[in-house]
Amino acid sequence: MKKKHVIGIIAAVAAVIVLGSSVVVTNQNEYKLIRQFGKVNRVIDSAGLGLKLPFIQSADTLPKETLLYDLAPSDVITKDKKTMISDSYILWKIEDPLKFAQTLNFSISNAENRINTAVYNATKNVISSMNQDEVITSRDGLLSDMVMANIGSNMEQYGIKLTVFELKQLDLPDDNKDAVYERMISERNNIAATFTAEGDSEAKVIRNTTDKEIAIQISEASKQAEILIAEGEAEYMRILSEAYSDESKTDFYSYVRSLDALKASMKGGDKTVVLSSDSPIAQIFNGAVQ
Repeated sequence: MKKKHVIGIIAAVAAVIVLGSSVVVTNQNEYKLIRQFGKVNRVIDSAGLGLKLPFIQSADTLPKETLLYDLAPSDVITKDKKTMISDSYILWKIEDPLKFAQTLNFSISNAENRINTAVYNATKNVISSMNQDEVITSRDGLLSDMVMANIGSNMEQYGIKLTVFELKQLDLPDDNKDAVYERMISERNNIAATFTAEGDSEAKVIRNTTDKEIAIQISEASKQAEILIAEGEAEYMRILSEAYSDESKTDFYSYVRSLDALKASMKGGDKTVVLSSDSPIAQIFNGAVQ
């Protein structure tokens, strides 16, 4: 009875061991690669429980989430032979775990070495195709896009996808930083001075053109005014001539003009007018004419 009991315990322990070595637990953020005799038999990419053959198959784990690789700062040379310091990082992920395992032997370290080489070479190629001024003015994102384009699909052969490349710092060595920035400031000032001179010249042309147009318009207006005055005077003389040509109206207009002359002569102080008693104007003042 004792012997059967011991055998039962041994069998239970063996069953637990076999069951434990048969169960594969896959988390949401990982891949499980089932290997048999060293070769990958299958890939589990969904979270949950799975099974494998105990003692014959083994399970390796690879990360499924996005990973960050921080490159060491390095010197790069621009097209105009200026040295700059590049400090960057890249986000990457394993997109094909089987290819990753076959080419990089399941090693994240091996993957980072390949990434480091690809990113550094791409950064060097891009910066070496640009002058230092162009590099400095392209740090707002354009340079990162150019580096990613230069890397292209090189990492797909390892089952790796590069998602984001960013420059943490792209700067000048301390020994020539001030000189370069002073040169750039001087160049920008020269450009600004050129734009200002061109603007002043254009403004002068516009002012001269405007003054000329105004002078022409004033001259035309004066000419038209003189023509209108002459026409008005001619019309006045015509009307006056017609009025005096009619004998029935001649006395009236003579009388009106006499009043106008009298009015003009009375301007100013201490004026005296001597009129005869039979004068039409005197008769108006005396109330003889209603």
